[in-house]
Amino acid sequence: MVQTITLPYAATGAFSGLLTDYIAASPALVPFYHRRPELAAFQAQIEEKKASYAPEARQRLVADLRAQYAELGGEVPPAVAANLDLLARDTTFTITTGHQLNLLTGPLYFVFKIVSAIKLSQELKAAYPQYDFVPVYWLATEDHDFAEINSFPLFGKTYSWAGPGGEAGLGGPVGRLALTGLEEELLSQLPPEVPAAFREAYTGSQNLSEATRRLATSLFDEYGLVCIDADRPALKQALKPLLEKEIKEQFSNQAVQATNGRLTAAGYKPQVYSRPLNLFFLTDTGKRERLEPDAAPGADCTQVTVRGTARCHSQAELLALAAAEPERFSPNVVLRPVYQEILLPNLAYIGGGAEVAYWFQLKDVFAALGVPYPIVLPRNSAMYLSRANAGKLAKLGLSTFDIFKPLAELKKQVGAALGQEEISLAAQQQALAAAFEQVQALAQRLDPTLVKSVAAEAQKAAASLAGLEKRLSKAAEAKHETAYAQLTALKDKLFPGGGLQERTDNVLSILINNPGFIEQLLACFEPLALEFAVVQEG
Repeated sequence: MVQTITLPYAATGAFSGLLTDYIAASPALVPFYHRRPELAAFQAQIEEKKASYAPEARQRLVADLRAQYAELGGEVPPAVAANLDLLARDTTFTITTGHQLNLLTGPLYFVFKIVSAIKLSQELKAAYPQYDFVPVYWLATEDHDFAEINSFPLFGKTYSWAGPGGEAGLGGPVGRLALTGLEEELLSQLPPEVPAAFREAYTGSQNLSEATRRLATSLFDEYGLVCIDADRPALKQALKPLLEKEIKEQFSNQAVQATNGRLTAAGYKPQVYSRPLNLFFLTDTGKRERLEPDAAPGADCTQVTVRGTARCHSQAELLALAAAEPERFSPNVVLRPVYQEILLPNLAYIGGGAEVAYWFQLKDVFAALGVPYPIVLPRNSAMYLSRANAGKLAKLGLSTFDIFKPLAELKKQVGAALGQEEISLAAQQQALAAAFEQVQALAQRLDPTLVKSVAAEAQKAAASLAGLEKRLSKAAEAKHETAYAQLTALKDKLFPGGGLQERTDNVLSILINNPGFIEQLLACFEPLALEFAVVQEG
């Protein structure tokens, strides 16, 4: 049993000004999004998406999703199968979140994102019963930054995997990575309490994409979560119009640069860097390399080079290749969201603060392609407060809201509650400074050459008094050393590395002792409330 306490995102001190301004509906951000994340806004979003999403797109999506689940083998979970059937209907829409393929889910916010998508889908069904809404997890299978996903902490230990073949086997889409060495390096080292599903997802899979889909399905299958890997030849057919426009016009960079100028003028820093050509090329060796226009001046081919290779193409050659083999191309962070919205009958994208920030750079990219811009919704963000930690907080005389204050401020608060005298020699420092001012004035009258000596002595005396203040403060703190140690340990536990728990801790740190955690989150989260939640064990 858990209870939920909410507070404004701004009150946590852990989120960017752009995110808190968006939540507060700041007029300065209105030009950078389409519709507010409010229940009433979804009717217009539904109508717009329905008018633009072709039956052919829906047929392609459902056919490939069925193929993806068939490749996993075994029976498709009933709730997932039902949602695949619903997706074939023109009255069904998706609520999407996406994330990297972190090992064993990585940080807590992986789970928070998906729970947010599931809960919003349920709430939309209640509000718009004539439609159906399917939660979708978009796997970032084409990302090639393996270092960002290859480790996670659990119970004070970091578990990591070097990848298949070490450095030589990396640099390509992580979803395609074979799981060579994962069992020996990581899975066999896990504590025995780790649920079998977390191990079996990897031991029963051929690559990281397959393993992540298995794990996400095992965690969320009863809620009908649909997982999609878009690094598929059939799905990449939908990229053709986008590839043609990007190769011919480099339109996305122009759109983003114009938006960046307006964001900067409004006082916000752009989140991601846009390149002249926002595409990667998937090479014959399995690498994912940038396409760079005019990257080799003076060479035989000065149109587009594939970075890190000797390969280059004229614009005409690249267009022909995009038409014949669109699966050789991979959108970067600027164009991936557009690819997602082309493929899916999607209404809203749920992401973290950094994702919200870069989506705000993309509205004009969507407009240039005539693709509806979705409602952008910050994911639910939360802290989990176990029964033990809640008890420690109460014993220290602190409320749930207090724990977000800086440690120094909390120490003063706890010290005051324990009757500790606050040590401050500010008045004495003032008196000392006044005394030396008089001495300095006397020296000025009698022998100006002594003024510097007086100033030096004043500085020494002030430093000495400051040192005494520190020693006296330590002596006062020593009286309540145990309470302060408990406070520091609690602060470190709830804010590992000084950041939010959700950005570091793995779901297993909670799930092992609280198997009902995901179900509890679903009950606690309110995606459209746009508030930070403290989920406290009762």
